[in-house]
Amino acid sequence: MSYAPTGKAPPPAVRRTAWAEGAERLRAAATTEPGRLRAIGAVLAALVVAFGAVTAWQVSERAAAARDVVEHSQPLSADAADIYRSLADADTTATSGFLAGAKETRATRERYEADIARASELLASAAANSTGSGAASRRIARINSELPRYTGLVETARANNRQGLPLGGAYLRYANERMRGHLLPAARELYVTETDRLNEDYADAKSWPWAALGTGVLALAALIWAQRRDYRRTHRVFNRGLLAATTASVVVLLWLATGHAVARSGLADSYEHGAKSLRVLNEARIDSLQARGDENLTLVARGAVLTADQQDFYEAGYRAGMKKLAGPGRGPAAVESGLGRALALADDEAGRRPVRTALLHVREWQSRHRAARAADDAGDYERALAMVIGGERPTGASFDRVDAELREALVHEQREFRRAADDGRAALDGLSIGAAVLAVIAATGAVLGIGRRLAEYR
Repeated sequence: MSYAPTGKAPPPAVRRTAWAEGAERLRAAATTEPGRLRAIGAVLAALVVAFGAVTAWQVSERAAAARDVVEHSQPLSADAADIYRSLADADTTATSGFLAGAKETRATRERYEADIARASELLASAAANSTGSGAASRRIARINSELPRYTGLVETARANNRQGLPLGGAYLRYANERMRGHLLPAARELYVTETDRLNEDYADAKSWPWAALGTGVLALAALIWAQRRDYRRTHRVFNRGLLAATTASVVVLLWLATGHAVARSGLADSYEHGAKSLRVLNEARIDSLQARGDENLTLVARGAVLTADQQDFYEAGYRAGMKKLAGPGRGPAAVESGLGRALALADDEAGRRPVRTALLHVREWQSRHRAARAADDAGDYERALAMVIGGERPTGASFDRVDAELREALVHEQREFRRAADDGRAALDGLSIGAAVLAVIAATGAVLGIGRRLAEYR
């Protein structure tokens, strides 16, 4: 029997893509317990590996920032302060030598030359270590270009002074204007730039590794859930592989939290009782240098430079510097003054003693200065000059004692800073490598633990 064709072609076979087939197989596998276990094992391994990787990354970043605090930014900040101090001391010493004239001592001359050499050496070092900081490079270039001009003016002033020419005083005042109008502002800006860099490194080193902590908590929660699930299905209390993975994750999480907390504490201590004290002491030392320079220039200018209200410009500068250094009046240093803040920040007697002694010498300096001004105002210039740069009890001796005590305080606070900062960064030692190793152990434990359950279905 034959049938007539209907004229309709059979429907074409539906072709399925590899992606669709793979998705269907995954869905089918997810409906079976072995499939679910494989997925759980993969997720657990990925989480603990991610935890270890993020921990190693964030700890390495903070350890590098802590290392920069100790080995780069704080030393550069200290060098910038020393550049300022060397330049200010060179200016003050040059003025003292000018006042002495033909009686200028070899020690005064050598001190001036040592200050200039020290500033040049530190500038070269700062230029080599300020790579990537455009602001610091510009300040350094500005100081380097102005320094030869300043030293040339000083030598011209000295030559004229030795010949008894009054033009020497004008050259010296112009040199001082170049120092105060160009060199010292650039040096202060460099100091501020490096101090800001130090603060940024501190912030980076102390910031909490939230990504690592969050990933760790997530991985630990997933491991605990997997063990609870395993217990509910098998009534077995422990899965050795998952237990090992959980233990390793807990160790990393506790190590991370504790180590970073200790590091933060050490770095905070190095800042509060080291870096902050160093900054205040450097400012106090600079104030004392500027006051000494103004005191000398009062005798050089002899009233030729006046303020807007017709006061001696340099005498007004001396008083302002002393007020910043030790506060008003003859009593204890005001809290807001440089020495008052340094005394408040010192956390032990070794740090407080030189500051207190410096304050006593500041009061002695002020008393001697008043006597010198009284002699000068009475027309006895030679006696006033002897009371400032010569004689038995000159103001210069008081200034030198103040500077020596502040230098001792700086050395002590530098040691305190280094001790606390080294203790802080030591808490991060080995954490990044340890986290990576323990993460591998945890991932292996998770895979073996799930594999043990899968073997029961074969």
